[in-house]
Amino acid sequence: MNLILLASAFLLAAISAASADELPSAAQTSAATTPATAPKIKLVEPHLHIARSNIAGHARIALTFDACMGQADERILSTLVRERIPATIFVTARWLKRNPAALAVFLENPDLFELENHGQNHIPAVDTPTLVYGIASAGSPQAVKQEVEGGAAAMVASGIPAPHWFRGSTAKYDLSAIGEIRAMGYRIAGYSVNGDGGSLLGAAITEKRIASAKDGDVVISHINQPTHAAGEGVAKALVDLKAKGTEFVRLDDVDDMGDDKTTE
Repeated sequence: MNLILLASAFLLAAISAASADELPSAAQTSAATTPATAPKIKLVEPHLHIARSNIAGHARIALTFDACMGQADERILSTLVRERIPATIFVTARWLKRNPAALAVFLENPDLFELENHGQNHIPAVDTPTLVYGIASAGSPQAVKQEVEGGAAAMVASGIPAPHWFRGSTAKYDLSAIGEIRAMGYRIAGYSVNGDGGSLLGAAITEKRIASAKDGDVVISHINQPTHAAGEGVAKALVDLKAKGTEFVRLDDVDDMGDDKTTE
């Protein structure tokens, strides 16, 4: 029994670490009160696809990376730059503060990188108090708005063009929050291929998942966990895909279709 409890505790800690490398301070989460017992509410994890190329041997995919907290993964960033592979990067305000050198690389390569909004404090964009992977949600419409607007303000202050895509922490939302974010003028970025399992997967399985992306897929991975094995797999998969003749695009480069009214 003790071994079971220990294993369960380890798994929960790992999931929480991948979703939030650093949890916000008490002051930053005052609007996101953790409920004693998380209520059951309907959460969705929207899918997103882009327009296919419909050319045999020339699949078109969109690579998207979350920069939650922590440090930049140079294995991935250097591969993207060296191989001239475009990608959409979702950054939080907290990640921007800690990674000025990586931000400079993004800004020096505007032909490669589209920078979009991952929120202010990496709080799930859910307007009802609950827990998502152990992380307290924003908990109210006002707090969801602060998470979105705070992230955008930090981006603009860092010299990044105003964003118009948003992806919340954990990529889960309730339907009312989706409506609120859309009303703020944002498209919400789901995905169709989970490349690295929140950066918790090993290198081999990560490489296999991403390299299997098909025409029209949107891949999500993380670029903020340089000590995790998944990053090695991501970097290898990028080279694999390029060798197969894949066309890489950013989200703004092509038409798209998201479910749960995330892009309508």
